Amino acid sequence: MLSRIADLLVPAVGRLSVTADPGAALAPGSIIAANHTSLADPAIVVAALRRLGAEPVVMAAAGLWRVPLLGRALSREGHIPVVRGDRRAAAALDVAADALERGRLVLIYAEGGLPRRKDAAETAPGVFRSGLARLAERTGAPVVPVGQAGARRVTSGSTVKQLAGLVTAPVRRPALHVHVGAPLTLAGGRSVQTARARIAVTTAWRTAAANLDEAAALAA
Repeated sequence: MLSRIADLLVPAVGRLSVTADPGAALAPGSIIAANHTSLADPAIVVAALRRLGAEPVVMAAAGLWRVPLLGRALSREGHIPVVRGDRRAAAALDVAADALERGRLVLIYAEGGLPRRKDAAETAPGVFRSGLARLAERTGAPVVPVGQAGARRVTSGSTVKQLAGLVTAPVRRPALHVHVGAPLTLAGGRSVQTARARIAVTTAWRTAAANLDEAAALAA
């Protein structure tokens, strides 16, 4: 249901385009690692992946499960709550590993939070936490790097600015772009795996941002 909602809402707030590397593949049981820049980008990434025939379960902040109706829907569809800064965060990896073993795609945001900058400019992926590497190490699942750009043009900054962004987005309809990279198998120590995953996601993000720049140049 949430994938279908994202598929309907995202085109209403922006102009979404999707590209992929020649070797990109969304095989069952893959980990999808995406950059996190805005509260809007999970819906944008899910909508993009749905265009490619994939519907992942999402590892997301546990606070969303406290929102009436939304929390129930998230649980029903198998999305995974992450209690950040708590020992219970490890339990989320158990649930994610089980989902991967059942052939589900799992979308993870390895940065663990949003950037602190308040403007709507693009920002490169921040430092990755170890959860992605631990999940890949535990399951042997391939990691598909995904870069998104443009989500900050929908929502970013203070609460007031974010609400204003959501209200005006259907009129502004900013360009949004998602790029899917080729899958990689992480190997080596955990810090090496984490660094390699971050480089791959950053490369995908740069491609997505370049596509936005190209679209802006053509529109000018």
